[in-house]
Amino acid sequence: MLTIGIIREGKTPPDNRVALTPAHCRWIHMHQPNLKVIVQSSPGRCFSDEEYRRAGVEVKEDISESDIMLGIKEVPIDMLIPGKTYLFFSHTKKLQPYNRALLQAIIEKKITLIDYECLEHEDGKRIIGFGFFAGIVGAHNGIMAYGTRTGAYTLSRVNASKNFQHLVHTYFGLKLPPVKITVTGSGRVAHGVLEIMNLLGIHEVEPDEYLEREFDYPVYVHLKGADLYAHKETGKYHRDDFHKHPENYRCTFPAYLPQTDIIMNGIYWDKNIPRLFEMEDMKSPAFRVQTIADITDDAHGSIPCNLGDSTIENPVYGVDKFSGAQTAPYQKNSVDVMAVGNLPNELPRDASRYFGEQLIKYVLKDLIDGNSRVIDRATIVKNGVLTEAYDYMKEYAYGA
Repeated sequence: MLTIGIIREGKTPPDNRVALTPAHCRWIHMHQPNLKVIVQSSPGRCFSDEEYRRAGVEVKEDISESDIMLGIKEVPIDMLIPGKTYLFFSHTKKLQPYNRALLQAIIEKKITLIDYECLEHEDGKRIIGFGFFAGIVGAHNGIMAYGTRTGAYTLSRVNASKNFQHLVHTYFGLKLPPVKITVTGSGRVAHGVLEIMNLLGIHEVEPDEYLEREFDYPVYVHLKGADLYAHKETGKYHRDDFHKHPENYRCTFPAYLPQTDIIMNGIYWDKNIPRLFEMEDMKSPAFRVQTIADITDDAHGSIPCNLGDSTIENPVYGVDKFSGAQTAPYQKNSVDVMAVGNLPNELPRDASRYFGEQLIKYVLKDLIDGNSRVIDRATIVKNGVLTEAYDYMKEYAYGA
């Protein structure tokens, strides 16, 4: 019998989401007789130890008997068990310097690392993730911050609602001013943002309308890759070419800066992709943006004034438009930035249910059966050896 262990989250600040809820575990025990799920005791999960026990799941401190360990965030080095298979978000595929020691420890301990972020369909689309709920919470926080800055309305925090359904009820009767919002991206994050746009009754308009006129009601424009980037020579956009050679493209987003009050950023970014704008653009009198919800949250990335993570407790900080220095939020010459790295933690039970359903539907069978291209492509390290698909990480993984 194969045993899956749900580990206790050890990263600080602690994450309260889970890969499998009690209901998911019960379903697995009913439908997968050769698979057992056990849970490591934890006081901080959004589902309590008692809820797992009531679902018929064994809860204990030592789960080292498990063949496969399921977590969410990076596992602290001192909690890694040698020789095991782990699934979690390792945040190493972009060669993040802060997790280099973690990857090196995984190799040293002869662990197999399967990264959720690298689980993809054949066309490259991510299979599972928390992006939808990151978009939900990030969009809410962006709208909330704009209301606080302008005094036009008041929204409570997401975590004041016990679940997503309750959050929706807080929008009843809320009237927004004629604000203009850009939504960037085409993945799960953007879909979550669009859900909030629709729930708030914010109307979608086409890019040309958005750029050419004002409205007496709130509107948003949804900008995907073809709306944001153009080849430096041809002026056209080809998705595959852009992802192979992003340095050959320029970003066309600056045209939206004089027309935008709030940016909801859900675009994928790495160091070779042009930023949406530059810090210098903020000094222009035409820079209209007052609030930025950087939901993808790359520090100094597609949003250059993302100066680093804010927190769930204090999600918004200001950035002075002229000096670029961090300030308190809602100041006269600042832009407010919402850049929280663990947004789904504000709706952890909803986010965990969604994640676990995708895990069971698209990943579990391949994980059990083995010989899966999906699993192989997502395996960064196998038994302590960097896999061929991640050869580009050799210096990062093995270097001094």
